[in-house]
Amino acid sequence: MAEINITPLADVMLVLLVIFMVTTPLIMTDSFKVRLPRAVSADAEPGKGAVVAVSEAGHVTLNGRAVEMDGLREALKAAFGQGGDRTVIIRADRGVSHGVVVNVLDTARLAGAERLSIATEQERR
Repeated sequence: MAEINITPLADVMLVLLVIFMVTTPLIMTDSFKVRLPRAVSADAEPGKGAVVAVSEAGHVTLNGRAVEMDGLREALKAAFGQGGDRTVIIRADRGVSHGVVVNVLDTARLAGAERLSIATEQERR
């Protein structure tokens, strides 16, 4: 009786699964495009710390992972609990209202942020 050996097929599938698991987080870091506001005095140094991005549509991510605005405080506390820098860099789209940015700043401060920074693009002269 002839039997089909599926062991090589299973091996290939597991290798593909591992490849997709490793590469997906690298692809998904910029889940939406943020048009930063421009400033003449923009700092060229990217800085280190937790990066909170806010899209014009109101979507919020923390270090590339989507979070709800209500859960941002707990997510920042968890990020600070990992022993990292307590700096928060806010990458808000230039179309986001001032009130949303102030809400993110307040939430970050309440979560224990020691330094707050707003990311901008260098304005071309």
